[in-house]
Amino acid sequence: MGEMERPYDPSQMRISDADRQRVADVLRDAAGDGRLDLDELEERLERTWQAKTYGDLVPITVDLQAPGPVAPHAAAPVRRPPSSVPAVGHNSSVAIMSECKRQGVWAVPEHHSAFALMGGVVIDLRQAQLEARETLINASAVMGEVKVIVPAHVHVVVDGTPIMGEYSQARDKVPAELGPDSPVVRVRGMAMMGSVTVQRLPPPGTPRKILGTY
Repeated sequence: MGEMERPYDPSQMRISDADRQRVADVLRDAAGDGRLDLDELEERLERTWQAKTYGDLVPITVDLQAPGPVAPHAAAPVRRPPSSVPAVGHNSSVAIMSECKRQGVWAVPEHHSAFALMGGVVIDLRQAQLEARETLINASAVMGEVKVIVPAHVHVVVDGTPIMGEYSQARDKVPAELGPDSPVVRVRGMAMMGSVTVQRLPPPGTPRKILGTY
């Protein structure tokens, strides 16, 4: 018998100079945010330009998902109407070869970090309590998937970097209902051989036949 064929490993695909440049841009943004000092930036840029495969790029950026130090939940009380059910807050959502879902009633801090490594993360904001008028979700995926679901009244801005992947806003399944008081959710990060998608959906439990009209 011949040697058994090895399974396909996309992380071993060769990268281009354009791919290296996109990672370099991510590193410079991280340095500008204070997440890397100048020595770390120089060292990682050197490794980026020496990288040969997508797998070489993963360790260079994998720890840059959070937008900066996040205060503990106890230090950031949730803003909610007096009559509402107390919501549990989450500063981050991480899935490494697994699945993480944030659904139902939960408190979203001003900064939330979502990261999927060969796994899946769902950030459902339809029943969530946003603590700020403008929320930043730093969503990144490496050979995984992050999906952010927003309701009709939330204004969403998607600004991410795809590297052999997808970073986009999918077609709305419900018309946007935006006004001057609409909260803003900004989604940024990187998708390396994975996907980060944002989609506007109707409330949970909406019949499928209604979804099909959009």
